[in-house]
Amino acid sequence: MRTPFIAGNWKMNKNPKETQEFLDGVKGKLPDVSKVETVIGAPAIDLTTLVAGAEGTPLKTAAENCYFEDEGAFTGETSPKALKEMNVDYVIIGHSERRGYFHETDEDINKKAKAIFKNNLLPIICCGESLAQREAGQTEDWVASQIEAALAGLSADQVKVSVLAYEPIWAIGTGKTATADQAQEVVAHIRATVEKLYNKDTADAVRILYGGSVKPANVKELMAKPDIDGGLVGGASMDPESFIALANYQD
Repeated sequence: MRTPFIAGNWKMNKNPKETQEFLDGVKGKLPDVSKVETVIGAPAIDLTTLVAGAEGTPLKTAAENCYFEDEGAFTGETSPKALKEMNVDYVIIGHSERRGYFHETDEDINKKAKAIFKNNLLPIICCGESLAQREAGQTEDWVASQIEAALAGLSADQVKVSVLAYEPIWAIGTGKTATADQAQEVVAHIRATVEKLYNKDTADAVRILYGGSVKPANVKELMAKPDIDGGLVGGASMDPESFIALANYQD
């Protein structure tokens, strides 16, 4: 059985002081990892505070990006090797904002996934279509191509412990949310794509999230769908009480 997964993505928000205030706000109020796995993805500048504050709690940590080389003359980039040395757990890659604003390609994302595994970290790999692509009926082909490219060269065992996140671009930060049925339809297609690329065991094991204006008011409906294993949450993850409500959606 796949453990539910609630992950926050703070994007370029919060400083170390605010990160500590968030940690103080959620302390003792998150479910055990055997019930729901909770993760916060924070800007690199906040990770030292986040990792230290999460130690000994159920909360796990994620970087919002990394480079595909361990070290070198890559000014401003974040080393996956350094993230591992800091005891970060996950790295978010392939987010539509990284693809759109910073022109990251499917090849870049695949190279990052390999670098993440090389350093014994785990990836949260994002995919999703634009409104124009959805209206043109291209959603399934587009998302499948992103998944196939991101996973190229990864073993079945690596894919089983990866986390995939379907984030329709038209629902990120817009207040618009895919209906639970729309989200389920695409997430099920992603799982079928993994099965086609690997096998049923791998497809059954990998956790697939929905992201796009997820909040306490809609998380239960989304999580009730058979293929949706969790949420990658933006704005609603920045408030301690909201994140606690998301994490404890089963109560």
